[in-house]
Amino acid sequence: MASGPTSPTGRKSPIDFLSNLAIRAIIGLAMVVPYRLRVPMAGWIVSRLVAPIAGYSNRVRENLAYVCPDLPEAEVKRLIRAVPNNAGRTLIEIYSGKSFTARFAHAPLTGPGVTALEEAHAAERPVVLVTGHFGNYDAPRAALLAKGFRVGALYREMNNGYFNPHYVAAISQIGEPVFPRGRKGLSGFIKFLRGGGMAGFLMDQYMWDGADLKFFGKIAPTALSAAELALKYDALVVPVYGIRQPNGLDFEVVCEAPIPHSTPEDMTQALNDSLEALVRQHMDQWFWIHRRWKPNRERPAQSTRDTASTGPDVPS
Repeated sequence: MASGPTSPTGRKSPIDFLSNLAIRAIIGLAMVVPYRLRVPMAGWIVSRLVAPIAGYSNRVRENLAYVCPDLPEAEVKRLIRAVPNNAGRTLIEIYSGKSFTARFAHAPLTGPGVTALEEAHAAERPVVLVTGHFGNYDAPRAALLAKGFRVGALYREMNNGYFNPHYVAAISQIGEPVFPRGRKGLSGFIKFLRGGGMAGFLMDQYMWDGADLKFFGKIAPTALSAAELALKYDALVVPVYGIRQPNGLDFEVVCEAPIPHSTPEDMTQALNDSLEALVRQHMDQWFWIHRRWKPNRERPAQSTRDTASTGPDVPS
Protein backbone atom coordinates (compact mmCIF):
# COMPACT_ATOMS: atom_id res chain seq x y z
CA MET A 1 0.00 0.00 0.00
CA ALA A 2 1.45 3.27 -0.99
CA SER A 3 0.83 6.96 -0.89
CA GLY A 4 1.75 10.55 -1.65
CA PRO A 5 -0.51 13.27 -3.39
CA THR A 6 -1.11 14.80 -6.77
CA SER A 7 -0.99 15.01 -10.47
CA PRO A 8 0.33 12.26 -12.78
CA THR A 9 3.39 14.35 -13.64
CA GLY A 10 4.06 16.05 -10.29
CA ARG A 11 5.98 19.26 -9.70
CA LYS A 12 9.45 19.73 -11.18
CA SER A 13 10.63 23.00 -9.68
CA PRO A 14 14.25 23.72 -8.71
CA ILE A 15 13.29 23.12 -5.06
CA ASP A 16 11.82 19.74 -5.99
CA PHE A 17 15.00 18.87 -7.87
CA LEU A 18 17.18 19.72 -4.87
CA SER A 19 14.81 17.96 -2.48
CA ASN A 20 14.97 14.82 -4.59
CA LEU A 21 18.77 14.96 -4.65
CA ALA A 22 18.85 15.20 -0.86
CA ILE A 23 16.47 12.27 -0.44
CA ARG A 24 18.37 10.17 -2.96
CA ALA A 25 21.61 10.97 -1.15
CA ILE A 26 20.18 9.80 2.17
CA ILE A 27 18.81 6.64 0.57
CA GLY A 28 22.05 5.97 -1.29
CA LEU A 29 24.12 6.42 1.87
CA ALA A 30 21.86 4.12 3.85
CA MET A 31 21.74 1.41 1.19
CA VAL A 32 25.47 0.69 1.46
CA VAL A 33 25.02 -0.20 5.14
CA PRO A 34 23.83 -3.67 6.25
CA TYR A 35 20.05 -3.83 6.76
CA ARG A 36 20.13 -4.14 10.57
CA LEU A 37 22.13 -0.89 10.77
CA ARG A 38 20.54 0.77 7.74
CA VAL A 39 17.04 1.03 9.21
CA PRO A 40 17.94 2.73 12.52
CA MET A 41 20.46 4.94 10.71
CA ALA A 42 17.74 6.23 8.36
CA GLY A 43 15.47 6.84 11.34
CA TRP A 44 18.17 8.84 13.08
CA ILE A 45 18.95 10.97 10.00
CA VAL A 46 15.31 11.85 9.39
CA SER A 47 14.49 12.55 13.04
CA ARG A 48 17.63 14.50 13.95
CA LEU A 49 18.57 16.24 10.70
CA VAL A 50 15.67 16.30 8.24
CA ALA A 51 12.71 16.86 10.57
CA PRO A 52 13.84 20.17 12.13
CA ILE A 53 14.81 21.65 8.75
CA ALA A 54 11.73 20.42 6.87
CA GLY A 55 9.33 21.64 9.55
CA TYR A 56 8.19 18.16 10.55
CA SER A 57 8.91 18.81 14.22
CA ASN A 58 6.61 21.84 14.29
CA ARG A 59 3.88 20.00 12.42
CA VAL A 60 3.92 17.09 14.87
CA ARG A 61 3.63 19.56 17.75
CA GLU A 62 0.77 21.48 16.07
CA ASN A 63 -1.24 18.35 15.28
CA LEU A 64 -0.82 17.03 18.82
CA ALA A 65 -1.84 20.40 20.27
CA TYR A 66 -5.00 20.31 18.18
CA VAL A 67 -6.25 16.80 19.01
CA CYS A 68 -4.37 15.94 22.22
CA PRO A 69 -4.03 19.29 24.02
CA ASP A 70 -3.56 17.63 27.43
CA LEU A 71 -0.59 15.51 26.35
CA PRO A 72 2.35 16.12 28.74
CA GLU A 73 5.16 18.20 27.29
CA ALA A 74 7.66 15.39 27.87
CA GLU A 75 5.56 13.08 25.70
CA VAL A 76 5.21 15.73 23.00
CA LYS A 77 9.01 16.12 22.87
CA ARG A 78 9.42 12.35 22.66
CA LEU A 79 6.98 12.12 19.75
CA ILE A 80 8.66 15.01 17.92
CA ARG A 81 11.71 12.73 17.67
CA ALA A 82 10.03 9.32 17.50
CA VAL A 83 7.51 10.06 14.73
CA PRO A 84 10.04 11.14 12.07
CA ASN A 85 12.30 8.31 13.24
CA ASN A 86 9.58 5.83 12.30
CA ALA A 87 9.02 7.69 9.01
CA GLY A 88 12.71 7.42 8.14
CA ARG A 89 12.77 3.73 8.96
CA THR A 90 9.67 3.17 6.81
CA LEU A 91 11.17 4.97 3.82
CA ILE A 92 14.40 2.98 3.80
CA GLU A 93 12.53 -0.30 4.41
CA ILE A 94 10.44 0.33 1.30
CA TYR A 95 13.62 0.97 -0.68
CA SER A 96 15.27 -2.16 0.70
CA GLY A 97 13.23 -4.56 -1.43
CA LYS A 98 14.09 -8.18 -0.67
CA SER A 99 15.88 -7.33 2.57
CA PHE A 100 12.55 -5.96 3.81
CA THR A 101 10.20 -8.59 2.36
CA ALA A 102 12.40 -11.47 3.54
CA ARG A 103 11.46 -10.62 7.12
CA PHE A 104 7.88 -11.71 6.38
CA ALA A 105 8.66 -15.13 4.92
CA HIS A 106 7.84 -16.89 8.19
CA ALA A 107 6.11 -14.13 10.15
CA PRO A 108 2.60 -15.08 11.30
CA LEU A 109 -0.51 -13.04 10.59
CA THR A 110 -2.54 -12.32 13.72
CA GLY A 111 -6.02 -11.11 14.56
CA PRO A 112 -9.63 -12.18 13.99
CA GLY A 113 -9.56 -11.15 10.33
CA VAL A 114 -7.04 -13.82 9.27
CA THR A 115 -9.65 -16.58 8.92
CA ALA A 116 -11.94 -14.25 7.00
CA LEU A 117 -9.12 -13.43 4.58
CA GLU A 118 -8.30 -17.10 4.07
CA GLU A 119 -11.94 -17.91 3.36
CA ALA A 120 -12.29 -14.99 0.94
CA HIS A 121 -9.10 -16.03 -0.84
CA ALA A 122 -10.36 -19.61 -1.24
CA ALA A 123 -13.72 -18.39 -2.54
CA GLU A 124 -12.10 -15.75 -4.78
CA ARG A 125 -14.22 -13.09 -3.09
CA PRO A 126 -12.93 -9.53 -3.49
CA VAL A 127 -11.33 -7.98 -0.40
CA VAL A 128 -10.71 -4.33 0.39
CA LEU A 129 -7.74 -4.03 2.74
CA VAL A 130 -7.58 -0.71 4.58
CA THR A 131 -4.67 0.66 6.57
CA GLY A 132 -3.14 3.99 7.50
CA HIS A 133 0.27 5.65 7.65
CA PHE A 134 1.07 3.64 10.74
CA GLY A 135 4.08 1.46 11.62
CA ASN A 136 5.14 0.55 8.11
CA TYR A 137 2.07 0.75 5.88
CA ASP A 138 3.61 -1.66 3.33
CA ALA A 139 4.25 -4.37 5.94
CA PRO A 140 0.73 -5.85 5.60
CA ARG A 141 1.09 -6.06 1.82
CA ALA A 142 4.50 -7.72 2.11
CA ALA A 143 3.23 -10.18 4.72
CA LEU A 144 0.10 -11.14 2.77
CA LEU A 145 2.04 -11.56 -0.46
CA ALA A 146 4.51 -13.81 1.37
CA LYS A 147 1.58 -16.03 2.39
CA GLY A 148 0.39 -16.39 -1.19
CA PHE A 149 -2.48 -13.88 -1.19
CA ARG A 150 -3.11 -11.80 -4.32
CA VAL A 151 -2.67 -8.21 -3.17
CA GLY A 152 -2.69 -5.06 -5.29
CA ALA A 153 -2.37 -1.46 -4.12
CA LEU A 154 -3.70 1.87 -5.29
CA TYR A 155 -1.21 4.68 -4.75
CA ARG A 156 -1.24 8.45 -5.11
CA GLU A 157 1.68 9.83 -7.02
CA MET A 158 4.17 12.03 -5.20
CA ASN A 159 4.06 15.82 -5.45
CA ASN A 160 7.72 15.77 -6.43
CA GLY A 161 7.94 14.71 -10.07
CA TYR A 162 11.63 13.84 -9.72
CA PHE A 163 11.04 11.60 -6.70
CA ASN A 164 7.95 9.75 -7.93
CA PRO A 165 9.51 7.39 -10.55
CA HIS A 166 12.05 5.81 -8.23
CA TYR A 167 9.49 5.65 -5.40
CA VAL A 168 7.08 3.70 -7.61
CA ALA A 169 9.93 1.39 -8.61
CA ALA A 170 10.65 0.80 -4.91
CA ILE A 171 7.09 -0.08 -3.92
CA SER A 172 6.85 -2.35 -6.97
CA GLN A 173 9.81 -4.37 -5.64
CA ILE A 174 7.74 -5.28 -2.60
CA GLY A 175 5.09 -6.77 -4.87
CA GLU A 176 2.82 -6.13 -7.80
CA PRO A 177 0.41 -5.06 -9.10
CA VAL A 178 0.37 -1.41 -8.04
CA PHE A 179 -2.01 1.07 -9.65
CA PRO A 180 -1.73 4.88 -9.81
CA ARG A 181 -4.75 6.97 -8.92
CA GLY A 182 -6.45 8.30 -12.03
CA ARG A 183 -8.77 6.90 -14.68
CA LYS A 184 -6.37 4.37 -16.19
CA GLY A 185 -4.98 3.13 -12.90
CA LEU A 186 -8.40 2.94 -11.25
CA SER A 187 -9.75 0.88 -14.14
CA GLY A 188 -7.03 -1.72 -13.69
CA PHE A 189 -7.45 -1.62 -9.92
CA ILE A 190 -11.19 -2.33 -10.15
CA LYS A 191 -10.63 -5.14 -12.63
CA PHE A 192 -8.15 -6.70 -10.20
CA LEU A 193 -10.61 -6.35 -7.32
CA ARG A 194 -13.54 -7.80 -9.28
CA GLY A 195 -11.35 -10.76 -10.20
CA GLY A 196 -11.12 -11.77 -6.55
CA GLY A 197 -8.01 -9.82 -5.63
CA MET A 198 -7.23 -8.07 -2.38
CA ALA A 199 -7.02 -4.32 -2.95
CA GLY A 200 -5.09 -2.14 -0.50
CA PHE A 201 -6.10 1.40 0.48
CA LEU A 202 -4.53 4.06 2.67
CA MET A 203 -7.38 6.10 4.11
CA ASP A 204 -5.88 8.59 6.56
CA GLN A 205 -5.01 11.57 4.40
CA TYR A 206 -6.93 14.83 4.15
CA MET A 207 -9.37 14.73 1.22
CA TRP A 208 -10.85 18.14 0.43
CA ASP A 209 -13.95 16.52 -1.12
CA GLY A 210 -14.20 13.76 1.48
CA ALA A 211 -16.91 13.14 4.04
CA ASP A 212 -16.83 15.15 7.28
CA LEU A 213 -15.97 12.25 9.56
CA LYS A 214 -14.17 12.25 12.91
CA PHE A 215 -10.61 11.27 13.75
CA PHE A 216 -9.36 11.93 17.27
CA GLY A 217 -12.63 13.75 17.92
CA LYS A 218 -12.07 16.36 15.19
CA ILE A 219 -13.45 16.71 11.68
CA ALA A 220 -11.07 14.94 9.29
CA PRO A 221 -12.36 14.90 5.69
CA THR A 222 -12.08 11.28 4.59
CA ALA A 223 -12.52 9.52 1.24
CA LEU A 224 -15.39 7.04 1.10
CA SER A 225 -14.01 5.17 -1.91
CA ALA A 226 -12.89 2.02 -0.06
CA ALA A 227 -16.35 1.45 1.43
CA GLU A 228 -18.14 2.41 -1.78
CA LEU A 229 -16.15 -0.10 -3.82
CA ALA A 230 -16.70 -2.78 -1.20
CA LEU A 231 -20.46 -2.25 -1.33
CA LYS A 232 -20.53 -2.15 -5.13
CA TYR A 233 -18.55 -5.36 -5.60
CA ASP A 234 -19.59 -7.20 -2.41
CA ALA A 235 -16.04 -7.13 -1.10
CA LEU A 236 -14.93 -7.90 2.42
CA VAL A 237 -13.52 -4.87 4.25
CA VAL A 238 -10.63 -5.72 6.58
CA PRO A 239 -8.47 -3.23 8.53
CA VAL A 240 -4.82 -4.38 8.48
CA TYR A 241 -1.80 -2.89 10.21
CA GLY A 242 1.93 -3.47 10.47
CA ILE A 243 2.88 -2.71 14.08
CA ARG A 244 6.59 -2.03 14.52
CA GLN A 245 8.05 -4.20 17.25
CA PRO A 246 10.39 -3.06 20.07
CA ASN A 247 13.52 -4.12 18.14
CA GLY A 248 12.61 -1.49 15.51
CA LEU A 249 13.02 -3.97 12.64
CA ASP A 250 10.23 -6.53 12.84
CA PHE A 251 6.45 -6.22 12.64
CA GLU A 252 3.32 -7.81 13.93
CA VAL A 253 0.81 -7.81 11.07
CA VAL A 254 -2.67 -7.57 12.56
CA CYS A 255 -5.80 -8.32 10.55
CA GLU A 256 -8.84 -7.02 12.40
CA ALA A 257 -12.38 -8.35 12.10
CA PRO A 258 -14.14 -7.34 8.87
CA ILE A 259 -16.19 -4.14 8.94
CA PRO A 260 -19.89 -5.01 8.42
CA HIS A 261 -21.52 -3.59 5.31
CA SER A 262 -23.78 -0.62 6.03
CA THR A 263 -23.47 2.90 4.60
CA PRO A 264 -20.19 4.24 3.18
CA GLU A 265 -20.13 6.91 5.92
CA ASP A 266 -20.67 4.46 8.78
CA MET A 267 -18.17 1.97 7.39
CA THR A 268 -15.51 4.64 6.87
CA GLN A 269 -16.08 6.07 10.35
CA ALA A 270 -15.56 2.54 11.71
CA LEU A 271 -12.25 2.42 9.82
CA ASN A 272 -11.24 5.79 11.28
CA ASP A 273 -12.14 4.51 14.75
CA SER A 274 -10.11 1.33 14.19
CA LEU A 275 -7.01 3.30 13.24
CA GLU A 276 -7.46 5.81 16.05
CA ALA A 277 -7.67 3.04 18.66
CA LEU A 278 -4.39 1.58 17.43
CA VAL A 279 -2.66 4.97 17.20
CA ARG A 280 -3.61 5.72 20.80
CA GLN A 281 -1.77 2.53 21.79
CA HIS A 282 1.30 3.39 19.69
CA MET A 283 1.38 7.17 19.33
CA ASP A 284 4.90 7.21 17.91
CA GLN A 285 4.00 4.97 14.98
CA TRP A 286 1.43 7.19 13.22
CA PHE A 287 2.50 9.83 10.71
CA TRP A 288 1.70 12.95 12.73
CA ILE A 289 3.61 14.86 10.07
CA HIS A 290 0.57 14.73 7.79
CA ARG A 291 -1.72 17.75 7.55
CA ARG A 292 -4.62 15.49 8.46
CA TRP A 293 -7.15 18.06 9.71
CA LYS A 294 -6.60 21.49 8.10
CA PRO A 295 -9.34 23.04 10.27
CA ASN A 296 -8.94 26.53 8.84
CA ARG A 297 -9.28 25.52 5.20
CA GLU A 298 -12.70 26.25 3.70
CA ARG A 299 -14.33 23.47 1.72
CA PRO A 300 -17.58 23.50 -0.27
CA ALA A 301 -19.00 20.60 1.75
CA GLN A 302 -17.98 21.88 5.15
CA SER A 303 -20.60 23.27 7.48
CA THR A 304 -20.26 26.54 9.39
CA ARG A 305 -20.03 24.54 12.58
CA ASP A 306 -17.09 22.50 11.29
CA THR A 307 -15.13 25.46 9.98
CA ALA A 308 -15.53 27.11 13.37
CA SER A 309 -13.42 24.36 14.94
CA THR A 310 -10.04 26.01 15.21
CA GLY A 311 -6.64 24.40 15.43
CA PRO A 312 -3.21 24.60 13.86
CA ASP A 313 -3.23 26.62 10.66
CA VAL A 314 -1.22 24.17 8.59
CA PRO A 315 -0.97 25.29 4.96
CA SER A 316 -1.01 22.76 2.15
